[in-house]
Amino acid sequence: MSSENSSADDARQVWDVVVVGAGPAGASAAYAAAVAGRRVLLLEKAELPRYKTCGGGIIGPSRDALPPGFELPLRDRVHAVTFSHNGCFTRTRRSKRMLFGLINRPEFDQQLVEHAQKAGAELRTGVTVQRVEQHGSAVPDRRTVAVVLQGGEILLARAVVGADGSASRIGAHVGVKVDQVDLGLEVEIPVPDTVAEDWKGRVLLDWGPMPGSYGWVFPKGDTLTVGVISARGEGAATKRYLEDFVGRLGLAGFEPSVSSGHLTRCRADDSPLSRGRVLVCGDAAGLLEPWTREGISFALRSGRLAGEWAVRIAEAHDAVDTRRQALNYAFAVKAGLGVEMSVGRRLLTAFERRPGLFHMALTGFRLAWRAFKDITQGATSLGEIVRTRPVAQRALTALDRRPAVTGEAQTDEVSASS
Repeated sequence: MSSENSSADDARQVWDVVVVGAGPAGASAAYAAAVAGRRVLLLEKAELPRYKTCGGGIIGPSRDALPPGFELPLRDRVHAVTFSHNGCFTRTRRSKRMLFGLINRPEFDQQLVEHAQKAGAELRTGVTVQRVEQHGSAVPDRRTVAVVLQGGEILLARAVVGADGSASRIGAHVGVKVDQVDLGLEVEIPVPDTVAEDWKGRVLLDWGPMPGSYGWVFPKGDTLTVGVISARGEGAATKRYLEDFVGRLGLAGFEPSVSSGHLTRCRADDSPLSRGRVLVCGDAAGLLEPWTREGISFALRSGRLAGEWAVRIAEAHDAVDTRRQALNYAFAVKAGLGVEMSVGRRLLTAFERRPGLFHMALTGFRLAWRAFKDITQGATSLGEIVRTRPVAQRALTALDRRPAVTGEAQTDEVSASS
């Protein structure tokens, strides 16, 4: 930015980039824009640190997307996964190398925000954004976006990044469309040392009773994060699944310290990622893996891209250049994360029909377990596996064509692998 433009912006208090939401996506966007030397303001409606409903698994792609020098506040390192199918046919598989790490979101998010601040971003908490305006009396020129706060205060920016979660107001402005909504329920259960020791370094993944559902146990020192997820509209059945899951794990006698729920939303293929000088990323854009509903790696990666392209949009002098940069951002997201989401959708559809087949593959076939390890460790991605491995292409095509099985047929299918 020239010194003349900088002086004018100082007089009118125009930020280069305003980021709404200080979760992993927003903090990553703020860091990327600030490290490029731009004036960045990061807004968060809560006071930090704050709790978020999230398993807290940090897989390889998440680790690789962190800022340089970031030290993960790991609560545990996972070397083993126990798989079960609605509580039955249990098998544990192990890895010499760490599969993934487990964090508590309040600590992790706070640390990401601190890295953004060290890079030069300014943080304001306890601030609720009502809306953004790109036309009208609040907007001084076509290169500026007005961010209207609750109470009437107006902030001006050359570019805005919406990272304000799955119920995003910025997403509504952009026109984000979703085609998959799921309900996640989670409890944080403090446990005695003897119980904690039994779970140390090991997670449980349980394929659930409703189509597309599964449960998890993630150990974090003296606390177990236990949760389930399934399609929205199955609220009572999802709650029952969590209660049954906790009960059969022998954890019903321990009082949870936190009990929470959260809706996850996956974007439709044709959903926009921008409008004018406003970009969306992370949950606000509906970016997460459709089968596992893993969102942290999608938040970190899309947040970094959004921050980088917000800098370019802030420098754009007309609508044509703004549009070009916004399209480049969308292309970058779709070329990487979009491909992974496309494969994830196909896997979810197949998993909804035949969870027993997935259980059999992961517990009985070395290639499937190796793919699971490679993905969680960050050596590859779902999209890369399908693109480069003919056997994976054939397996996915076969799954696409297979009819659903239910009841006894599915039980028999899993029994064959146990």
